[in-house]
Amino acid sequence: MATRITQTMINTQMLRNLGTNLNRMDNYQNQLATGRRINKPSDDPVGLSFAMRYRSELSANDQYQANTESATSWLSYTDSTLDKTNEVLQRVRELTVQAANGTNPQTAEDSINSEMKQLYSQLVSLGNSEFNGKHVFNGQMTDVAPYTEANASQVDVDDASVQFEIGAGVKLPVNVTGTQVFGSSTESDNVFKVMQDLIGAISTSDFTGISNSLGQLDSRMDKFLSIRSDVGAKMNRVDLSKSRLEDINSNLQSLQTKVEDADVAETMTNLKTAQNVYEASLSVGSQIIRPSLVDFLK
Repeated sequence: MATRITQTMINTQMLRNLGTNLNRMDNYQNQLATGRRINKPSDDPVGLSFAMRYRSELSANDQYQANTESATSWLSYTDSTLDKTNEVLQRVRELTVQAANGTNPQTAEDSINSEMKQLYSQLVSLGNSEFNGKHVFNGQMTDVAPYTEANASQVDVDDASVQFEIGAGVKLPVNVTGTQVFGSSTESDNVFKVMQDLIGAISTSDFTGISNSLGQLDSRMDKFLSIRSDVGAKMNRVDLSKSRLEDINSNLQSLQTKVEDADVAETMTNLKTAQNVYEASLSVGSQIIRPSLVDFLK
């Protein structure tokens, strides 16, 4: 049995086809305007799932990059502070060697002792160094100054590590503690204790005490150099991580572009084709709608 085709059916189908062609042209226009191939989930559901994953990974990677910048700043400040500390320790050693010379007049010993006291105060100040309002040598208790001139040799600072996540599941401790740098309260080569002993020995011309303190000072300086090497190694590791994160970021952006961004030349070609099809459908539609009962009565 043949299906009866009416004029209404023909008109309805024609309007539906016109709407489809118009929507296709509108979609290509949106792609050119936004520069994106996917502007709504229905454009490409599978591609959208990949795009969302790439965006999430890019966001996490951006945070890792920010963390490496923070870690670099912290380590650079620590290294700079340790460099100043090293200058103080070197000067303390020079003065200790001078003070050990028994031929010094009393005025020279007094002058050495006076400078020693100033260097001691400078070491305490360095031990309380702050970076962005945080005390760098007091573990995680960054809001508390660890040392005072009165009790520096008796202080045991917080030994918890300050960590930055510089990759997925990769955490790097960036801080060094005052115990590592200056010594604990129980260590004989605690630099504050050594200097206090030196100041006392110099004031009484105790050359045996000065000699013993020189040995303890050398012991602390050896440990100090090891700490500086460790900081340098961490800075190198952060630099390597930074370079790797930049590569990951570039790769993710490339993948995201392939999934989301529109090919301008191809989209322009498709738009022109869609326009031609739409114009053709309008032309054909005008021929379909034109006949009427009046035309048949003529």
